[in-house]
Amino acid sequence: MKKFLILLMLAGISSTVVAKDVAEYKQERLIAKILNQQVKKHRTVQSSVHSILSRYPEKVDVVLDVAFNRYPEEYRQIMLGALSAQPVLACDVIERAIKANVAPSSELVEIAITAEPAYTQEIVNTAVRFSPSEIENIVRIAIRTEPYDTSNIVNNTAASYPSKMINILSAAISAIPEQATNIVKDILALFPHEADTVVKTAVNQSTDMHNSGIVNAAIDSGFDKDSAIAAAIAGGAKKESLAKLNN
Repeated sequence: MKKFLILLMLAGISSTVVAKDVAEYKQERLIAKILNQQVKKHRTVQSSVHSILSRYPEKVDVVLDVAFNRYPEEYRQIMLGALSAQPVLACDVIERAIKANVAPSSELVEIAITAEPAYTQEIVNTAVRFSPSEIENIVRIAIRTEPYDTSNIVNNTAASYPSKMINILSAAISAIPEQATNIVKDILALFPHEADTVVKTAVNQSTDMHNSGIVNAAIDSGFDKDSAIAAAIAGGAKKESLAKLNN
């Protein structure tokens, strides 16, 4: 009797799974049909995706999966169509685009942030979560695309991925070297015990004209002056470039 009950339970679970799969399959077929009809009417993929998601925002995953599968080369149009229809779905759009593997994650991030800069941090967080190996490129492109959000991007990403702090620091400074001082201050506020490494990395990624600012930023953050100078020299700074320092 016990085995019979177990078999019934398994059968019930199996039928539920099958029913769910069938329902999802039908949804995909319906979305694919609507999308094809739109395109056949000489509408662009972008406007077609926009139109469908304006009516069915809750179907964003299915719509994007179908669109990326059918028109992978039109990934930019698909993303722009989705974002213009439902900007609040920015995280879903970047997630489905990355999973579809239609382009490098950093390029997808640039498209999404350019279209919806208000969701920059959410887009970066999602992109890094689903493509952690590209964190440096993602941060670099995000900052270049939306430089006014640099501090938030650096702080939030470094706090979420402390083991990647050096990669994030390097990416940020290489993206906007003129902001090296502020970036160093932001990183040291989170990692005060990593001052030596932070200064060396920042100097190495920057140019001579920013060396004094980097060292001063470290000193202002509580790092010993002589240690800061030594770290900068270890990072490639020349002594003469450190002439203008706080006394």
